[in-house]
Amino acid sequence: MDVTLIERASHFTHAPAMIRAMVDPALLDRALIPYDGLLKRGRVIRGEAASIDGTGVTLADGTQIAGDTIVLATGSSNSAPFKSATGDIEGLRADNAHWNAALRDASRVLIIGAGAVGTELAGEIAHAHPEKKVTLVASDPALFPGFPAKLGASLAAKLAAMGVEVITGARAQTLPGRDRPKGGTVALSNGREIEADLIVPAVGSRAQTSVADALPDVDRAADGRIKVDGYLRPSTLPNVFAAGDVAAAGDAMTIVGISRQKPWLEKTLKSLAAGKRLEEIKPYAPWGEKAPILVPLGPKRGSSFMMVATLGDWVTRMMKGRDLFLTKYNKLLGRA
Repeated sequence: MDVTLIERASHFTHAPAMIRAMVDPALLDRALIPYDGLLKRGRVIRGEAASIDGTGVTLADGTQIAGDTIVLATGSSNSAPFKSATGDIEGLRADNAHWNAALRDASRVLIIGAGAVGTELAGEIAHAHPEKKVTLVASDPALFPGFPAKLGASLAAKLAAMGVEVITGARAQTLPGRDRPKGGTVALSNGREIEADLIVPAVGSRAQTSVADALPDVDRAADGRIKVDGYLRPSTLPNVFAAGDVAAAGDAMTIVGISRQKPWLEKTLKSLAAGKRLEEIKPYAPWGEKAPILVPLGPKRGSSFMMVATLGDWVTRMMKGRDLFLTKYNKLLGRA
């Protein structure tokens, strides 16, 4: 099977490690993995897809790339310095340096948004800089409300023990710091005002879906992701699939979601190439409510939900916190 990857960036951004890299920039080189060694049988084309149809992909410069099967995996965007909005890796490195410098100079850090990014960042800062005052603001009444209450309660207790103030059930009236590091005063919906030397908006990722606009009969979920059928197809084109953050397949926008989609899609595409009909293949089954999640609070602490139970520091450290899957993904993408 001949594979062509169309990618605008020169490097893969390993999102879980970019959180810790804001605190420890020495991690950046391992978190940004070049695509050079990725494909042994295939090619990587630096470019940006402008449109997709049943015959292939048209790039922004007008180049047409033919394909029998097309997979839309355009991912998501996030605030700097966690991802680049344009694929500019050198710009992402510069953003990381600016945010790290601002963090080192700050004595009071306010993190707005207590999803995985905000919660993990609070733990990373508290671990590396226990002298800093860290405040984490969650709009929900508890941390990680989509999981068993024990997970959120465990994380909140551990953050408090690390010196992090966790404010739940409050929204920030403004979101400064989306473009560059800055401090100031933020008013919350509960009437409280918080002054900080550095404000970090960690309000979640947004799926990058614009290239799907030209597909026939595309429908979007409430969060803006592209709805897919049981075979991860986003439109009426039978040979176009979608995976990862862009696909509303019943999985969260996490590394856990794609870890389930990847093997199913790989097996399915190989079966189709061998002449099997799609109707003979078992449809994709998302994680649903059983999805595991690993939330490290620095390299030593954290809590995780694994299918049926909430687990603590040792499991979280050994499975994610210690290495953040960096060894696995560097090997997977062909880096020695």
